[in-house]
Amino acid sequence: MPTVAPLDLDGHCVAATFVSDIPHFALAAGEVHRLDHGHKTVAAHDGLLCATLALDGKSLLTGGEDGRVCAVGPDGSLATLAEVGRKWIATVAAGPQGAVAYASGKTAWVRFADGKVKMLDHPRSVEGLAFAPKGMRLGVARYNGATLHFPATAAKPFDLQWDGAHTGITFSPDGNFVVTTMQENALHGWKLADGKHMRMSGYPAKVKSTSWSARGKWLASSGAPAAIVWPFQAKDGPMGKAPLELGTRGNAMVTSVACHPTDEIVAIGYDDGMVLAARFADAKEVLLRRPGKGAVTAMGWDGEGRRLAFGSAVGDCGVIDISA
Repeated sequence: MPTVAPLDLDGHCVAATFVSDIPHFALAAGEVHRLDHGHKTVAAHDGLLCATLALDGKSLLTGGEDGRVCAVGPDGSLATLAEVGRKWIATVAAGPQGAVAYASGKTAWVRFADGKVKMLDHPRSVEGLAFAPKGMRLGVARYNGATLHFPATAAKPFDLQWDGAHTGITFSPDGNFVVTTMQENALHGWKLADGKHMRMSGYPAKVKSTSWSARGKWLASSGAPAAIVWPFQAKDGPMGKAPLELGTRGNAMVTSVACHPTDEIVAIGYDDGMVLAARFADAKEVLLRRPGKGAVTAMGWDGEGRRLAFGSAVGDCGVIDISA
């Protein structure tokens, strides 16, 4: 039976993840909390807007209302990577070879490991950032589509068009597909080899959380009373195929999803605070956490897939140990 170690905090949890195997919780007020032989806290920002785990898993990259981009280490160390003045850092992304991307307004920046910075201007505001799994390629979600940049070269950016507001972006683990979340209740995707479009619609609510399965065969998403899991095994992705619907509940909406790092299992968080795990192969479910005080807003597995950190809109956070 899974066990839950609760951590009662105050405020909206932006990210829940493991930094060097230590549970970390980034809250909107600006503090990053960690459970390392007790509860410890570091004040990272005056208002924290975004956070993501570095690719090596050894730091948490954060952006705030104070115009700073920071790296929080597992020992509570705080390094300022960039400052953009009196602008809000709305989104950050972790890249290969220590690169970090961040954005404010219509501008995105890529900071390389040697400290050099490349500025990328756009005609409309940058809503989401993601690096491709191979090479130094950055995807930008924007109004009416996405833009792919090659920030280490002088190559021109490549535009992927689709009408509407695109709010987030992700690459498939094999690099063959780009998928964006939209302001409308839908996902949109492109097959990069030929530019084919992939429409993934029918959600009753906005999709605010997506997660790729360990081998990239599935893309799980929130925005419905079940986790909607699209198949990406075929060369054209999910086109013409129905998604899996896992963890269906008639009286609650899925607000967060996190695929297991090795197995074809997804953790599903709901707007009432409940967390389930469901298996893709047979839709078998295991209750990980009973309903709590607020909607689940963030989840993240440790490297071994034995522990799941979670956080909510009102700060009731914790760690679930599924090996117990």
